[in-house]
Amino acid sequence: MSHILVVDDDKDVSDMLCEMVKRMGHEAERSFTLKEARQKLLSTDYDVVFLDVRLPDGNGLDVLPFVNERPSTPEVIIITAHGDPDAAELAMKNGVWDFLQKPCSLSTMKMVLSRALQYREKKDQERTPQVVLKLDGLVGSSPQFRGCLSLAAQAASGDISVLLTGETGTGKELLARAIHTNSQRAAKNFVVVDCASIPENLVESVLFGHERGAFTGADRARDGLIKQADGGTLFLDEIGELPIVIQKSFLRVLQERRFRPIGAKREEWSDFRLIAATNRRLDKMVAEGQFRTDLLFRVQALSIELPALRERKEDIKDLAVYSLRKCCERYGTPLKGIAPELMEIFMTYGWPGNVRELANTVDSAVCTGLHEQMLYPKHLPTYLRVNVTQASLKGAGDTAKIGFQAHSETADEFTTLDVFRDRIVHEAEEQYLTELLVYARNDIREACRVSGLSRSRLYALLKKHGLARG
Repeated sequence: MSHILVVDDDKDVSDMLCEMVKRMGHEAERSFTLKEARQKLLSTDYDVVFLDVRLPDGNGLDVLPFVNERPSTPEVIIITAHGDPDAAELAMKNGVWDFLQKPCSLSTMKMVLSRALQYREKKDQERTPQVVLKLDGLVGSSPQFRGCLSLAAQAASGDISVLLTGETGTGKELLARAIHTNSQRAAKNFVVVDCASIPENLVESVLFGHERGAFTGADRARDGLIKQADGGTLFLDEIGELPIVIQKSFLRVLQERRFRPIGAKREEWSDFRLIAATNRRLDKMVAEGQFRTDLLFRVQALSIELPALRERKEDIKDLAVYSLRKCCERYGTPLKGIAPELMEIFMTYGWPGNVRELANTVDSAVCTGLHEQMLYPKHLPTYLRVNVTQASLKGAGDTAKIGFQAHSETADEFTTLDVFRDRIVHEAEEQYLTELLVYARNDIREACRVSGLSRSRLYALLKKHGLARG
C-alpha cells in the first residue's frame, strides 16, 4: 500500500483524486494550501504527490525543491488548469514524474499514478547505492546545486554525451572534470577544447590533427585533440562557438568515432566521451541557422543546467570561505577572517560573474590585505566597492523620493505605517515588473536572468500584479 498526497485547492478535483487513490488500494491525504502541504511532508513519508500549480498561498512549483529534499523523495505529478510551456520546462528540470493539464480524464491520471508507483517499487527492490562524487572546487549545499550534482553522478556512472549549460563563471568546467574524475575513464586524459579561442582557420587542424606538409607551416605531424582524448573525455567548452562548417565534420566523428587528419590518407579512431558546455541558447542558434539540429541532439543526451550564484545565495558563505582558504594556502599566509560587513556585501551583491567572480574577488582581497588578519570591505576591488556604494545610494535616493511623494497626501488621507509600507512595496514591485518585461521583451528566461528571480517566483509576482506577458 502506497501513501499519496493530493495538493489542490479545488475541492472537486481533490475529492476525485482521493477517491481514485483509495479505490486503487492506497492511502490518500489532501492539502488545500502549500503551508499545509509542507507540514504534512515534514511529518509523513509519501510515495507520490499530486501537485497543483496555482494555490491560494503561492505557486506549487516553488515547493518542488522542498519535496525533492524529503527522505522518501516522492514522485511528483503536476496537475494544472493553466498549461504553460515555461512552467512545464521548470517542472521537468525539477524531476517531476509528469505534467498533466486539467481537465484530465480519470483513466489518464490512474495510469500515470500506476506507472509512478511501479517505478518506485522497482527502484526500491534494486536498492541502487547512491553515488558519492569526488569533488574538487565544487562547493555548495543548496537544493539547486545538489540537483546538479545528482545529475552529474548519473552522468559519471554512464558514458553518454553531456551538455552543461549556464552563465559564464558558474563552474561548468569544474563539473565536467568531476564527471570525468568519477567515471570509468578517469585514468585517461581530460582534454579541454576552448572553441571560442581557436581561430576559425585552425579549428580543423586543432581538432583532427595534421600530417607533415599538409599546409604552410606544418613542419611535422601533430595529433589533434580528438586523438589525444582517446580513452578519456573530450570537453568542448563554448561549443556554440564551433564554426558551422566544422559542425558537420564533428557530427560524423561523434557518430563513427572516426576522423581523418588534414593531409592523411587513412582515417583514425578515437574512443572518447564527449562533454560540451555553453552559455548560449543552442535551441535559438538552431532556429537562426547557426547550429546544426542533428549535432544538438547528439551532444545533449543528458543536459545539466548550472544555476547562477544569485539563485543559490545560501552557498555564497561556503564558497567565500573555501576560496579564502585556498588563497591563503597558495600565498602561504595564515587563514584570515572575514568581517561581518564584508560577508554582508558578499551575500547581497548580484555576482554577474558568478562563482568565478566571487573567487577572483576573494583572491584580490587577500592580496590587498595580505599582512592583515581580517578582511574588510576596503580590501575589495575598486569596481565592486563603487558598484555596492552606488547601489546603496540609489536605494536611499529612491526611498527618499517615494517618502516625499507619500507625504504630499492630505492629513485626512494619512494612514498607518504598515499600510503605507505595503502600498509602497506593491507599487514598487508592479513598476519594476512592468519595466522588467519591457526590458526583457517578455522573454521569461531573460527576465529571470536580469532580475535574479526564479521562474516560479516571477510567475507568482506576475500573477499577483495581474501583468500579462504578451
